[in-house]
Amino acid sequence: MKTPLWFPQSFFSRTLWLVLIVVLFSKALTLVYLLMNEDVLVDRQYSHGVALTLRAYWAANEDDRESIADAAGLIRVVGGGVPEGEQHWPYSEIYQRQMQAELGADTEVRLRVHAPPALWVRAPSLGDGWLKVPLYPHPLRGQKIWSVLGWFLAIGLLSTASAWIFVRQLNQPLKRLVFAARQLGQGRSVRLPVSDTPSEMTEVYRAFNQMAEDVEQAGQERELMLAGVSHDLRTPLTRLRLSLELMSGENELTEGMVRDIEDMDAILDQFLAFIRDGRDEEIEEVDLSDLVREVVAPYNNPELSEEQIRLCLETIPPFPLRRVSMKRLLNNLIGNAMHHAGNGIEVAAYVSGDANAPYVVLSVLDRGTGIDPSELEVIFNPFIRGDRARSGKGTGLGLAIVKRIAAMHGGNVELRNRSGGGLEARVRLPLGLMLPRDAV
Repeated sequence: MKTPLWFPQSFFSRTLWLVLIVVLFSKALTLVYLLMNEDVLVDRQYSHGVALTLRAYWAANEDDRESIADAAGLIRVVGGGVPEGEQHWPYSEIYQRQMQAELGADTEVRLRVHAPPALWVRAPSLGDGWLKVPLYPHPLRGQKIWSVLGWFLAIGLLSTASAWIFVRQLNQPLKRLVFAARQLGQGRSVRLPVSDTPSEMTEVYRAFNQMAEDVEQAGQERELMLAGVSHDLRTPLTRLRLSLELMSGENELTEGMVRDIEDMDAILDQFLAFIRDGRDEEIEEVDLSDLVREVVAPYNNPELSEEQIRLCLETIPPFPLRRVSMKRLLNNLIGNAMHHAGNGIEVAAYVSGDANAPYVVLSVLDRGTGIDPSELEVIFNPFIRGDRARSGKGTGLGLAIVKRIAAMHGGNVELRNRSGGGLEARVRLPLGLMLPRDAV
């Protein structure tokens, strides 16, 4: 939805609006509460009536004061019969200010709401002594603290809800940028709209869109260049191989040259696989156990008395995968294990983790020489081979391709030396939205 023209176009102005609206909204609710609360108004009226009664009492003749006191319920206190006052906000302040305003600045007031509720007043400017004025439960006890707390709680909740709505609107462009960055990292073509964003984010969106275009263009040029190189190289390689096959006689030199040509073909295939990492491949629900059996079947020739690869597969629910890419991942791991171990290879697949964050573990295990622990991390980098521990043949792209395919599916891969010799390549793939941090 496009942002209206009257709506603030920058983060600064939107934040300012947020603060002003929340503050004004809170003030408005407080004002509504005060207008609906009649107790304060009644208290002021009551104190004004008491002040008028006391003024009439002190202004009357000495003979008439007794009749006024009887009619108004006033009691003259002589001596030390005046108790200490109690503090009841806002009533104590209301009575004190009202009496001083009407009876003189030197007026003293003592208020008690406990047995018996009364008001003691002394006005030296009008007369001597204290006068006790009876009070009644209303309005002092009519004020319910729970209604006050309820109103202020409601004000706080409504203000918080308003702030949450505005903050959510402010964070929406950032969340959109994060989502787009993840989509771009997964190889998808994505662009961000620049017409309905705050002015500060407009330039960020434009820079992101330009970066996405540059990345896509660079990827397309890289694929085109490598495809051209592959085509141009394979033509003379094919001619060379054909010439060698037509040469009369067979010797070790000819066989070695044929093997070199085959290795060069394999190297070109690895380069193409590394560049075309399968991000454009369609995702589909795949039964990983069936896919593993499909990949392993050619290695376990029924004519052989002993199987080369042993399977340990548990029941795994189908989940979204790129079938061809996952087969390439498994073929690379199995080929690597067979090249370095020969036999005793095992492929295991099972579900791990708890019910809230399950993930699939796909392991290829061998009994080869293993890898030096210092090389376990860097060996996943392109063109890096564990030459000191295992054979240095190959391009050094096989494990880099495996790592890229696993990351493309939201997972990861790890190499572990096995106790007793050998290596385990463990791939972890999430069954949910993401791989849990404690995946082992």
